[in-house]
Amino acid sequence: MRRCALLMALMVLAAPGRPCSVADEKTPVTAILGAFGEEVEIIEGQLEQVQFHTLLGIDFITGRLKHRQIVLAQTGIGKVNAAMTTALLIHEFQPSEVIFTGIAGGIDPNLSPGDIVIAEKVAHHDLVIYTEDGFDTYQVRNPLTGRHNPIFLPADPKLLDLARKAREGLRLEKIVTSAGERVPRIVAGTIVSGDAFVASAVKRAELRRRFQADAVEMEGAAVAQVCFQQQLPFLVVRSLSNTADSDVRMDTAQFNELAAHNSARFVLSIVERLGNLGTLSSAGPSRKSSAFGHVSSLIARDACYDPGAPGRTGTGE
Repeated sequence: MRRCALLMALMVLAAPGRPCSVADEKTPVTAILGAFGEEVEIIEGQLEQVQFHTLLGIDFITGRLKHRQIVLAQTGIGKVNAAMTTALLIHEFQPSEVIFTGIAGGIDPNLSPGDIVIAEKVAHHDLVIYTEDGFDTYQVRNPLTGRHNPIFLPADPKLLDLARKAREGLRLEKIVTSAGERVPRIVAGTIVSGDAFVASAVKRAELRRRFQADAVEMEGAAVAQVCFQQQLPFLVVRSLSNTADSDVRMDTAQFNELAAHNSARFVLSIVERLGNLGTLSSAGPSRKSSAFGHVSSLIARDACYDPGAPGRTGTGE
C-alpha cells in the first residue's frame, strides 16, 4: 500500500498539468467505434494531431477530424467487448456522442451487399426468456433508474437527421456485380445485434419476422444500451457485406473491404457536418473529469495492481 501511494503521488507531482490533454473540457468530443481493425484504420488515416492512449489494455486514438475532436477505438467482436470498450471510453473521454461504424449482414430482402443501413433503432435479438413453448423477448432493467430498457433502443434524432443530410452528394465506391456496376443505397431502418454470427436463411427470416430487421451484426445494441443508460446520443451505421445466409462467406470475401470503406466514408461525411455544431445534447452523464486530463491516473492504478492480492480482478481497484 505504501509503494502504491508513493507511486501515485510521484505520478501526480511529475505530471505538469494535463500531459495527455488534447482538448479542454468544453470541447465537444465525438467517439467513433468499430469492431474490426479495418473499420477504424480507415478513419485513423484521416486524423490530424494524433495521440495514442492505452487504458486497461484497450487502445484509444485521439485527434482532429473535419474540425471535430475525435476519440477512436476498435471494440473487438461481440457484445461484451463492445460494451466494455464503450463504457471505458465514456468514463474516460466524456464524448458528446458515439457513432458505431462497420459491416453487417443484410436481412431486408430488398437490400444487397454494399448497401448502408442507418439504424433508427437497434435491439438485442438474443436477449430472450426460454420457455417450454419456445422463447419470448426479454427486457432488462437500467441499473441507474430501475426502469426496463425498451426492446428497441432509439438513435439520437439529431444524429439521424445529420446522417440523412450526409447522404447528399456523397460519393461511394460502386458495387461490381454480375449485372454490372451499381451505386450503393443508403437507407434508414432497424439493426439487431447478438452474440451469434448469422449464416442461415432460416434465422434471417426469423429476425425479419420478429423485429422487421434490416441488418444484423454483433455489437451495435450493446453500444446503444450503454449510451442509452448514460443518456448519451448514439448512432449505428452499417454497410452490408453479406446477406446473412449460406452464401455469407463468399459474399463477405467479395464485399467486406468495399463495405468497410463505404461505411467509414459515410461516417466521415457525418462528422464533417458535426464539426461546427458543438454539443448535440447536454443531458449526458455527469462525470467529474476526463481522461484527456487523467490518463496518468489510469497508468498509476495499473502499476499498483498486485496480481497476488485476494479479490483483485485486474482493474487495480
